Formats: sequence, C-alpha cells, structure tokens
Amino acid sequence: MRESVQYKVFKVFNTIILLLIVFCTLYPFVNVVAQSFSSEAYINAGKVNLIPKGFNIDTYKTVASDSMFWVNYKNTVVYTVVGTAISMFLTTIFAYALSKRRLVGRRFLTLFAVFTMFFNGGLIPNYVLINGLGFGNTMWAIVIPGAISIYNMLIMKSFFKNMPEELEEAASIDGLNTYGILLKIILPLSKAVIATMVLFYAVGHWNSWFPAFLYLDQKELFPVTIYLRNLIAGVSGGTSAGATSADNLTQISANIKSVTMVLTILPILTIYPFVQKYFVSGVMLGSVK
Repeated sequence: MRESVQYKVFKVFNTIILLLIVFCTLYPFVNVVAQSFSSEAYINAGKVNLIPKGFNIDTYKTVASDSMFWVNYKNTVVYTVVGTAISMFLTTIFAYALSKRRLVGRRFLTLFAVFTMFFNGGLIPNYVLINGLGFGNTMWAIVIPGAISIYNMLIMKSFFKNMPEELEEAASIDGLNTYGILLKIILPLSKAVIATMVLFYAVGHWNSWFPAFLYLDQKELFPVTIYLRNLIAGVSGGTSAGATSADNLTQISANIKSVTMVLTILPILTIYPFVQKYFVSGVMLGSVK
C-alpha cells in the first residue's frame, strides 16, 4: 500500500518529536558522565557539556579508595536483592490469588489494596511502628515496609487473569494442586511480566534513600544513595560536615558528585538491556484495563 502524504508528514513530525525527547533524556546523563572525566577547573568554568575537558580519572581512583563507599555499595546490593525477592514473592502470590473469581472476599481485598495506594498512616505513625517492631537500624526497615507495590500487583493480577483457565483445569486433572499449578504452569508462562516486575522493584530498591535516611543511624548500614546524598549535602554546603566517610574527597568537589552518580547507576544500566525486551512485552500484556 502506498503511504498517503498526510501519513508521511506524520512520520516526519513523529520522528522529530521522538528525537527531541531522546536528546532531552540523554543530555543530562551524558553531561554527568562528561563531568566525571573532566577537571575541576573546566567544570567550575562551565565549559563541560557533552565532551570531557581536561581528562582526569583521579576522582574515580579517590572514590574507589574510600572503603565506606564500597561498604554502602555492598549494602545497596544486599537490600536490592533481598528486597526484590521478598517483593516478588508477596506480589506474585497476592496477585495470583486476586485473579481467581472463586476467591472468597476477592472484591473486598482488591478494594482494600487499592485504598492503600491513596491513603496511609503518615510519616510519624510509620516511624513509630517500624521502631516498635524492632526494625530500626536493621535491613528489614528498608525491605519490609514497601514490600508490595499495589500498582505492580494490579499489573500481575491482570496478566494472570487473562491467562486461559483451561490450562489450570488440565493441570488440575493431571493431579497438580494450586501451588503446583502456580509453580509449574503459570510462572513459566509469565516470564515477561515477572521480568518487568523484577526490574521495577530492583530499580526502586536501588534508588531508594528516604527509608534508610529515616530508620538507619549507623553509617555502616547506609545504602550508597545515602552516601551520595550526604556527599552532595556536604559539597553543596561548602564543608565536609555532611559528607560522612567522604571527608577526604571535598578537595575535588567539582566532579565528585558526577563520579559517584555514574558509579551508582552503572549496575542498573548494565542490567537493563538484558531485560528490556521482557519489560516492553510485560507491561503491554499485563496492562491494567
């Protein structure tokens, strides 16, 4: 079929708009990377845009030599892995149960879950609750309170609901119970939405800083995002008061923030290309109608 003139014009404008969006998205990131490899003088002079000026890797060496950075980095990896595993387990079983019409109280449980998307107890009650449970200054204060995202649960629920019931009926006739059906039939067919949820939860845990800021007092337990936050606070204030373990880094404050940002987001950038194809199909297949 020949393309009409209107469609050709649409494609041109659509391409231009998408390229502008891509540029606006990539520019800040490329600028941060360029600053991380630039010298302090060029950054302070505002001469660094997309290409490094005064190439320098001394800041990377300095950050790599800071033991507290790697302690906090390890904490972030642990919090992300444990938190994502807990979140995926709870979200999967909750979504699968709510996807079944035969579940008693299904409507009430769904409404109750959605209610929590808009209303919560507030900051102070949550703080009192977490400390009252003995979670203060522990990993559980980071991974337990936000273990289930209702938005993610609704996506998985919609995905499970759209799967043919005949599959489960056939598996039930073959002797599988509910848990066997979930583990051997449903989950192997749900790789797309599972990969999407893993990505959502992992990125959320990796970037999270406020729960740690609120519930943790020991710097040995901080995630790397708190390290970055304290570093930026110390640099912005012109002193090392908020820099926690990075007091020795303030003399190169012009690009230390950029270096730490690059090192912090590097794992997510490395993993994302491998799950991107599942991410796209998972969101589309499990989209909330």
